Amino acid sequence: MRTEQNLTRLDRVFARLDREPERPAHIDVPKMSRHRVALFLATLAFYLAIVWLVVITSWLVRLDWLVMFFRPYQQWSGIHWFVDYYVVLGQRGPTAVMVAAWLGWRSWRQHTLRPLLTLGASLLLLNITVGAAKLGMGRLGPHYATTIGSNEMGLGGDIFPSGHTANAVVTWGILAYLASTPRARRWLSALSAVTSLGVGLATVYLGTHWLSDVVLGWAAGLLILLALPWCEPLIARAEVAIFDLRDRWRDRRAGTAPAPAAPVAAPVAVPVPFTSGAPAQEEASAAREPAAPARAPRAPVYLAPGPHTTRSERTPVTPVGSRRPPHSDRLPRGAAASAARPLPGG
Repeated sequence: MRTEQNLTRLDRVFARLDREPERPAHIDVPKMSRHRVALFLATLAFYLAIVWLVVITSWLVRLDWLVMFFRPYQQWSGIHWFVDYYVVLGQRGPTAVMVAAWLGWRSWRQHTLRPLLTLGASLLLLNITVGAAKLGMGRLGPHYATTIGSNEMGLGGDIFPSGHTANAVVTWGILAYLASTPRARRWLSALSAVTSLGVGLATVYLGTHWLSDVVLGWAAGLLILLALPWCEPLIARAEVAIFDLRDRWRDRRAGTAPAPAAPVAAPVAVPVPFTSGAPAQEEASAAREPAAPARAPRAPVYLAPGPHTTRSERTPVTPVGSRRPPHSDRLPRGAAASAARPLPGG
């Protein structure tokens, strides 16, 4: 009877945290479809319209001043402490660290650098586009406004569009952009929209941004997310280049390790340095000749046994000769004893 293992919810969670054996083949890379292009163009038109309405000091600027004079931080002072903490979700440093930690784990688990490279590309686009717009328009914030009813443009400020709002849209929206399933993408899109909306309203509540700054920040962040599919080929080439560099570094590091001892080979000819004259040419030609093959080992030779001598009859041989003095009175064993001993009785 075959039994199946029943995994608990905690076991399934830990199973999802384990590293996959290889890079998944079902990773969906968004493409620049006609629908996305249409959204990008519509958002760009909205962005330019907001800028124009502020430049001409239209009704949008009057609305900014009405909200500023309303002073939300005084009307609802009880939530001031919460808004002070919540607005951190739009600061670039803390949010980038949190999202980079999550995407770093995703990169390790799926054997790909695409999540981290996509985050880097989006933050780079954010710094270039939003930073250039801030410095180019130079609008002052509500706390530094000089003339009531004016648009405060070109006075050396750097708050239009709102960097907190644009950063919240990009940083939290990148999680929805990199989601692996449609369901996760929908949920993360709604979560990032609510978070970025709250961050924008928090800056208006604290009085650090005009309402038009926040609206333009939402549009600026959305433009970056919609334009990311155009960066996918560059991200893929960067990933391949980084992996190739890693492989070359590993090969170079493996090549510096000590090689195992090789077996002793037959002697080979050593080239002779060139000298002038005929003998030198003869020596060089002789050096270029192939070396003679090594001799085969000879078989051991077994000699026939000779006559065995006793220890007393052996004479040790040394380089300086024998040290034992000769004994003339001794006869070798086996000789006639009668010649050496006198006969008894006569």
